[in-house]
Amino acid sequence: MSSDVPATDDVPATDDVRLSARVFGMVQGVGFRFWTMGKAEELGLTGTVENLADGSVDVVAEGPRRRIQEFREWLNSGNTPGRVERVEDTISAAEGTFRRFRAR
Repeated sequence: MSSDVPATDDVPATDDVRLSARVFGMVQGVGFRFWTMGKAEELGLTGTVENLADGSVDVVAEGPRRRIQEFREWLNSGNTPGRVERVEDTISAAEGTFRRFRAR
């Protein structure tokens, strides 16, 4: 598996990108946000992780394409707390709106 997210027409392969993800499954009340924040900080990413009212978790992360791909793979790996059933995500150009990664 390639460690890079494929470049799209609007996001060159060398630029920082934004991952917008919604994580479904048993991901609330199990330390998922804490571990997600720790992994993002380990990778040097900025963004947020937040529980949503429907039981899913919203994750927005920005950073170098290779690090975002590693984070994305981790979210889908089964190595997260709880039980991830599926992750719906998109990659776009980074907006630069975050200074650090935090849980809400």
